[in-house]
Amino acid sequence: MRAKFPVTVHLLFFRDNQVLLLRRFNTGYEDGNYSVPAGHLDGNETVRMAAVREALEEIGVKIEMEDIAFSSVMHRKSETERVDFFVHIKAWEREPFNAEPDKCDELRWCDVDELPENIIPYIKQSIQNFKDGVVFEEFGWRL
Repeated sequence: MRAKFPVTVHLLFFRDNQVLLLRRFNTGYEDGNYSVPAGHLDGNETVRMAAVREALEEIGVKIEMEDIAFSSVMHRKSETERVDFFVHIKAWEREPFNAEPDKCDELRWCDVDELPENIIPYIKQSIQNFKDGVVFEEFGWRL
């Protein structure tokens, strides 16, 4: 049996010692918890193309392909199995804002060493992986 599951791209925006987080709202998935801007890959698009699209859709910023750097990939299991790509956004145009208030009720910069308690655990791990230079993670597996 071949695996069939969603692939997601997560965008890591850093400013000084802070990371940009959004609190999920009214989505049916991890509502009330903090994440980073993210979204599923649509058909016929690359990871970087999805990052450009999601940045504009979720936080109203324009990013160029050359300003997207690979950070890590995570094969994780919670309710379902997933593969997540994490990319570091090195530069962007405009100040981020909540462009999807129907899916997010707060957007804020948080100190990477003082993340909120209600951050999604695999997101917290991905931020730590970025700090530690870890490029591959298997998360949530009970082997």
